[in-house]
Amino acid sequence: MIDLYTWPTPNGHKVHILLEELKLPYKVKPINIGKGDQFKPSFLKISPNNKMPAIVDRKGPGGKPISIFESGAILMYLAEKEGKFLPKATRPKYQVIQWLMFQMASVGPMLGQAHHFRNYAPKRIQYAYDRYTNEATRIYGVIDRQLKKSGFIANDKYSIADMAIFPWLRSHANQGQKLEDYRHLKRWYEVIEARPAVQRGLQVLADQRRAGPMTKANKTVLFGAAQYKRR
Repeated sequence: MIDLYTWPTPNGHKVHILLEELKLPYKVKPINIGKGDQFKPSFLKISPNNKMPAIVDRKGPGGKPISIFESGAILMYLAEKEGKFLPKATRPKYQVIQWLMFQMASVGPMLGQAHHFRNYAPKRIQYAYDRYTNEATRIYGVIDRQLKKSGFIANDKYSIADMAIFPWLRSHANQGQKLEDYRHLKRWYEVIEARPAVQRGLQVLADQRRAGPMTKANKTVLFGAAQYKRR
């Protein structure tokens, strides 16, 4: 059994999707990041960077529990453990890993900033608005060019790299992008979106996502002083 500490965000959805694809049993333990659950001492023991998702695998290496934070590390751990969605041979394995790192280093941080400065900044800062929208456009172009050459993001096989990138592109409109502008990306996006396990993964805590608009208190926790308090 996997204890899954999560919230319905792109990083959370990555792990939800993989767990559903692997058909592994897991127990959802919500970490409401708008209310500050990520700062609770009990969660910080599992995820010292106060970020979700995190997991505790009760049957880890040697049959002993193991806790893992950082979504990319979780994807690699689960894929390697189950022998699926991450090739064993060196060449295809690192094709997947490099695109997973691309998601962790570029897709998530840059699209997250585009989303933030286009939608959540207290006032429009034109420099930041343009910089991150342009960076989002560049990243979408990188993905589109890669998908012109292969069926999935790393090669012609569905992998954890696809699961990592897809959730971040669901908010394309909020990032200033139109899928119609990227023919190969759009084809891939629709294939991933149609997978039953992906649909199930996106429904994890979906009712919490629909709970209502972000309040001033939520923004203070997510973007304000609470985020930077020394612990």
